[in-house]
Amino acid sequence: MTVALPERPARTPRPGASRHDVVVVGGGHNALVAAAYLARAGLHVTLLERLDTVGGAAVSASPFAGQDARLSRYSYLVSLLPYTIVRNLELVIELRSRPVSSYTPVRRAGADTGLLVERRPGAATEDSFRRLTGGDAEYKAWNRFYEQLSRLARAISPTLLNPLLGRGQLEALVREEGAGQAWEWVFEQPIGAAVEQFFGDDTVRGVVLTDALIGTDSWAGDAGLKQNRCFLYHVMGNGSGEWRVPIGGMGSVTEALYRSAVDAGARILTGVEVTHIEPDAGGGRAEVTYRDHNGTEQVIQSGYVLAGVAPAVLTRLLGRGSAGAPQPQGTQMKINMLLDHLPRLKSGADPHVAFAGTFHIDEGAAQLRQAYQDSHAGKLPDPLPSEVYCHTLTDRSILGKDLLKRPDVQTLTLFSLHTLPGGATKDEMVRSAVAGLDAYLEEPLADCLALDAEGKPCLEAKTTEDLQDELAMPGGHIFHRDLSWPYAERADQVGKWGVETGIDNVLICGAGARRGGGVSGIPGHNAARAVLDRVADAGRRRSSGI
Repeated sequence: MTVALPERPARTPRPGASRHDVVVVGGGHNALVAAAYLARAGLHVTLLERLDTVGGAAVSASPFAGQDARLSRYSYLVSLLPYTIVRNLELVIELRSRPVSSYTPVRRAGADTGLLVERRPGAATEDSFRRLTGGDAEYKAWNRFYEQLSRLARAISPTLLNPLLGRGQLEALVREEGAGQAWEWVFEQPIGAAVEQFFGDDTVRGVVLTDALIGTDSWAGDAGLKQNRCFLYHVMGNGSGEWRVPIGGMGSVTEALYRSAVDAGARILTGVEVTHIEPDAGGGRAEVTYRDHNGTEQVIQSGYVLAGVAPAVLTRLLGRGSAGAPQPQGTQMKINMLLDHLPRLKSGADPHVAFAGTFHIDEGAAQLRQAYQDSHAGKLPDPLPSEVYCHTLTDRSILGKDLLKRPDVQTLTLFSLHTLPGGATKDEMVRSAVAGLDAYLEEPLADCLALDAEGKPCLEAKTTEDLQDELAMPGGHIFHRDLSWPYAERADQVGKWGVETGIDNVLICGAGARRGGGVSGIPGHNAARAVLDRVADAGRRRSSGI
């Protein structure tokens, strides 16, 4: 992606500005990846973060007074982070597989049942499909569908850390892998068409389609294929699409990245707010102005500026007008909870199995379509599609020693879809989400929640407005803006890194870059590579006398 910005006249650099090779604006996980790579390459790197801590959305927190539980407050699972980045930056992190992919409670013909999908579907999954759908056709279709998607993922995933290919080049790789059918599903038509073709059961269709809608304002049949791009990013991580649990919580990922960057020599300043970026300060250098802890204006001059902030924020910092440009808008709510025990299910399924993967609530295909329509009519969807997962069934290290003595204590994360602003208050959204979960429980969630030191239920909610206010994500959009295709959409983008802005020394290193979104580090890696390529090219030109 590029940010269209009008030309500005060059200006004389301010006297007294400190000089650096690279300034990174923002301290999210992608920004830390970029800082670590560039510092390891020997460049003088300074990172400036508005908050008092780094990590952005990839952080852990203890939100409940008197309860020592460090929950992944915003982002919570990892799929797209390449092994290459972990290895290159010597990150000490562990990402653990969940035994269950998903469980979907269903009420049919007056009876409570459900659909279980193991991480590696076997006899239990096959039997669950048969009991829900009345035959073997849906399970066989499931295996055929995801076998093709696995081939697609294996073809595309290795390209994400390389310069951009053209669409035709990427398609050729996919077809060489034998996934031409999946190319049509994902790149040529709304993903809903393939899902309807393959599956006849509304619940099964919905389980597939949720990967296309998380954090995305769209529906299965959207001709703009926004949902297809979201679906692609959810199924292609590391060639498998598996979403894994960060041991120690998401904060452990940020801590490893921070340590890698600092150990390599990067200078990281927190609690400082960047107020302006002047990309043409003279001599091919840029100036970054920020307010320090005392409110004093400071200026850094650098060769390159890498923006870990959303593109809309970058446009503002550059002082370029954005009137008429589409504004990002998120569509989700996240609820973090601490429970004294997991609730029993009406279906009779073991909650330690059902909540070990992704627990789908009211996410049938028809329900998802209706929820999208409701949200665009200005009202809160009823029912509200949501999904839940339990971190502590895979990793209990986020609990303090006192909580670890209580084996029934668990954490739950609930993520709701299609919650556009204006449809309801936060309290109304929380009540709706909890009611949706309660409909499938033998006991109300309220009876399972732990209490904090003040006797309040251990439940906190984060809406799109909260993400905008707390993390400076415009519109609370978790991907910074709508996801893009992982290939060059114009001939002049082929061979570039997908981080360019149209200004030579200003690059995007955050989720708003092409091939951004999710906890991946990919934009940070690619922005660092773009800088290093330019530094090397400048060195070659100097040595050649050009």
